[in-house]
Amino acid sequence: MKPSLYPPVSLPNLLVAIVLVTTSFVLLSASIHRTSYLSSSSVSAAPPPERAWPAVWASYTNDPPEPKYFQEAGETLEMSHYDVRFFQGVIPYSQHKEVLQHLIRSYLTIMASLKAETWLAHGTLLGWWWNGRIMPWDYDLDVQVSLSTMHHMAKQFNQTLHEWRYTTDEGGQGVQETKKTYLLDINPNYSEMKRRQGMNVIDARWIDVDTGMFVDITALAERNPVLEPGIWSCKNFHQYRTHNIWPLKETRFEGVKAKVPLDHERILVAEYGEKSLVLTEWEGHRWNEELKEWVRIPLNDTVNSYGSG
Repeated sequence: MKPSLYPPVSLPNLLVAIVLVTTSFVLLSASIHRTSYLSSSSVSAAPPPERAWPAVWASYTNDPPEPKYFQEAGETLEMSHYDVRFFQGVIPYSQHKEVLQHLIRSYLTIMASLKAETWLAHGTLLGWWWNGRIMPWDYDLDVQVSLSTMHHMAKQFNQTLHEWRYTTDEGGQGVQETKKTYLLDINPNYSEMKRRQGMNVIDARWIDVDTGMFVDITALAERNPVLEPGIWSCKNFHQYRTHNIWPLKETRFEGVKAKVPLDHERILVAEYGEKSLVLTEWEGHRWNEELKEWVRIPLNDTVNSYGSG
């Protein structure tokens, strides 16, 4: 047998050599990765807005574009307040508040009759804080429910039509009764725990079938009960602790029974800032302390666009 060109290697020395080679490879890989990360850290890696760029956002999540369930009449702020299926035209300023009043009155009253616990949220909650009414520049309404309540609504009442009757006595024509019909439509993606691409953050809607205007309904859930027990949130990243919401406070809104979160002021300040409870000029309206009402400012009046306290 020909003598080996290499000296004999003991097993312990061989193992040491393998460990040294493996460690060097891991350190080199980590260095390459770190260099790549640091070189790109000076450029914002934040994804573009999800609603405007679902296909681009998908490239960050490696998911296919997410189909959007609720479709609005248009992409502008004005048109986004109408469901395209029932859109008949833009409701003018002088009429939209009455449409919204019957939307929220019917929703709160009928949900109570169905034993579905719900409460005011976001801008609707802010309107309640000021004077128990819808703020005149609002074109939509927001409420919340728990995920368990949404399960109940989806199982028992999805795609159901609800009749709402009310009477008016205006113009000297005597008492007249009007009948309205509203659709409870549950997003089939409501039980999805993650935001995904942001196409389905609204879990349900209460829709006026005559105009297409609606109440947005979002469900709060403990999305990470093991690591974050008692932290409730919707898919749009609004977070609350259990004691911020419950027990709910009974009150009235637009003349009917309603409920609001227990810690409503803390919630409003967290979402809109302290200015939301102080400024008396906003969105072309001025707070009239005597009337306890927001009044539209005449066009020839000088208004601070940021409001004044």
